[in-house]
Amino acid sequence: MTDEQQIQAKIAELATVADILPGVVIVLNHDCRRVLYMSAQGLGLLGATLPEITALGEEYYARYFDPDEAHDYVPKVVELLERNDLSYAVSFFQQVRTGLNSSFELHLSTARILLQGEQGQPLLTICLSYPIEPTSHISTKVQRLLDENAFLRANAARFASLTKRERQVLAGICRGLSSDELAVALFLSRLTVDTHRRNLRQKLQTNSAFELGQYARAFDLL
Repeated sequence: MTDEQQIQAKIAELATVADILPGVVIVLNHDCRRVLYMSAQGLGLLGATLPEITALGEEYYARYFDPDEAHDYVPKVVELLERNDLSYAVSFFQQVRTGLNSSFELHLSTARILLQGEQGQPLLTICLSYPIEPTSHISTKVQRLLDENAFLRANAARFASLTKRERQVLAGICRGLSSDELAVALFLSRLTVDTHRRNLRQKLQTNSAFELGQYARAFDLL
């Protein structure tokens, strides 16, 4: 069979069982830029037909997924295709915007290569996506991690501008230490500690204790 015939046969085979699986089944083309198949559950969540999804091409990602999260999962998908190993799979969390409402819903997705061509090149990638109940404790924890990742990406340059000593002072502030206590702990004068406090607030562009805590948590100072 030609590669195209293999693709159609594999999709037809998968379609016979896809709708009884607990998650959404998605089949993507060789470079994962276009959806070739999606199970009924997924189409229902997105409020679209398969021809509509297929016709979107790469716009599918912009329409239904949070673009800020692409930094997290795109490298994994690229690695998957480069390894081209049928036994290798990658997993990642995604925020999916359904067609039923405008808010994002958290999903856990797992992908692997489904079919290779005669020359061994990837032809199809399969992705199984499972919605996570928004009221579960797992969803809350994952959302917190996703928020921290977004904060990291948005503020990495500012944090990188801090000196080692300023980071130590920031960590102490977020642990509730006073300037006098920091001076003793870091073997500095009170005046030097106050200078570091002023400088780090200027560099991070905040006077908010909450935002300082965000920096400390996101960049593993606590």
